[in-house]
Amino acid sequence: MAKPRANASRAPRPWREIVAQKLQEDDAKIPPQWRLSPDVISSARLRKRIAGDFIESLLDRETRRITSTDALDLVAAMKHGSLTAVVVVTAYCKRAAYAHQLSNILLEIGFDEALARAKELDDYFNEHGKLVGPLHGLPVTLKDQFHVKGLTTSMGFVGWINTFEGEMGTGKERHFESEVVRELVSLGAVPIGKAPETNNNILGYTRNPWNQQLSSGGSSGGEGVMQALRGSVFGLGTDIGGSPSSGRISFKGVASTGPGQQVMPAVVGLMGSSLATLESVFKSLLLTEPWLHDPYTSPLPWQGEKEYNVGTEHIPTPAFGFFANDGIVTPHPPISRALRIVREALEECEYELLDWHPPSNQESGQIHGQIARGNACRDAWEAIKLSGEPIVPEISNLFPGGKLRQPLSLWEFEKVVLHMKDFRNRYNEYWMVSAEKTRTGRPVQAVIAPATPYAGIMPGKFKYSEYTNSLNVLDLPAVVIPVTFADKSVDRVSPDFEPLSDLDRGNMEIYDPEVHDGAPAAVQIFGRRWDEERLLSLAQLVVGALDNYAHKRGKRGLMSPLMSHL
Repeated sequence: MAKPRANASRAPRPWREIVAQKLQEDDAKIPPQWRLSPDVISSARLRKRIAGDFIESLLDRETRRITSTDALDLVAAMKHGSLTAVVVVTAYCKRAAYAHQLSNILLEIGFDEALARAKELDDYFNEHGKLVGPLHGLPVTLKDQFHVKGLTTSMGFVGWINTFEGEMGTGKERHFESEVVRELVSLGAVPIGKAPETNNNILGYTRNPWNQQLSSGGSSGGEGVMQALRGSVFGLGTDIGGSPSSGRISFKGVASTGPGQQVMPAVVGLMGSSLATLESVFKSLLLTEPWLHDPYTSPLPWQGEKEYNVGTEHIPTPAFGFFANDGIVTPHPPISRALRIVREALEECEYELLDWHPPSNQESGQIHGQIARGNACRDAWEAIKLSGEPIVPEISNLFPGGKLRQPLSLWEFEKVVLHMKDFRNRYNEYWMVSAEKTRTGRPVQAVIAPATPYAGIMPGKFKYSEYTNSLNVLDLPAVVIPVTFADKSVDRVSPDFEPLSDLDRGNMEIYDPEVHDGAPAAVQIFGRRWDEERLLSLAQLVVGALDNYAHKRGKRGLMSPLMSHL
């Protein structure tokens, strides 16, 4: 990535003026027939929830039908000629336009480019009688780190607007394409827009559509909102706290801060409304053999032999680790209840669960922070200073007093890396020893844990991320599955609660049953490195167990598999 330095030929402009011009240009990209009335938008601002019934009520029947259809069924319909790519892409562009007006989730709008590409796909199908690829005609949105032809990339930095990663006149603006985007387009997927980080000085704050009093999380929160509002079939985010193992999906040509830090690299994460969609996209990407185009991508095609198939003879029933509390921060009541639901559902299916007590998340948290911020976050600092925009509150702690900190020396950094290697070895040894406790004599195949301690978080209150950060230190893949919704009538802090520490006390004090009511409560399932195929199949097993659990009890509060994230 080119360093985001100032360009001598750039005339200084007030950052607010730059933002105003961009917002005006983006607004013009929404067709008049897709504009919501001021009354609808005002009504949405006052609602607690806009996902689900509210946005559905704004759509015509055909748009609602298409955007509620699973990815595999859409591809099948286009293959049989009952739907065209133009019809599918139009429906999703319309829904994404509605979602953006309700929730600030498009930093880049590419509807015109998407419809032109859909027309090309239809022409190809009409001429050749076959689809371009397994993702033919499927609209995709991406976090605004991915370079897409025809669109710019700002990552929320005002100084990056209409530049290539902060530099002007490179010739790459609107022409450069991230490797994974090239692969998606070659498979038939159609980019329709790009989503923001949770808070920036361009769009402002993007809130949780299930509960607008809460944050949408970060930093891929904007894409998470897009998926919750079903503005695309699937989405791409980035992560240094979970998702696939590094090297399974190409990160080549993806904008980022700290791109030179490759000890604990950022990875591409997939987001969608079903595990089947995630599996289809992941499998399709591997068909392109990305390792031939990116030397940092592992040469691992889809490993079907790793998938766990329920009911197959001679395959031992899998054992799961169960990590309900890391001993540092206690999950909020909705998350603890979601974990109990998952445990009960799996036990009813007679799966084996072992309590999980691995090396401490406190230790991995120290490692994560030192590596992720070892360069004092200078890349982000330089990008912010390009325009003179203020530092948003969510990252102000990275720059105490509004100044750069001292970076780690190379010697200090190397010591942290050695600590990380030792931590990984000890964690792996703990995992292998689990074989001594399982009925099959084999190590547990995956671990169920909180993704965060929160069912949504109030803006500015996020205190603890080590349930996911630890996985990046370990470079282990994870799948996040929503289970239920926070319920103020049952999700109360026990009067017997005794905090584990001041951090734990402060974390529980920010929980408010009234405020959090209705927020999604999710769990994560994580597995061994480069074991994504097995992990996805085990996640499907968990979803099946949850479905059985809900059916037996006639429960309506379970939401799986509403949206999943790999």
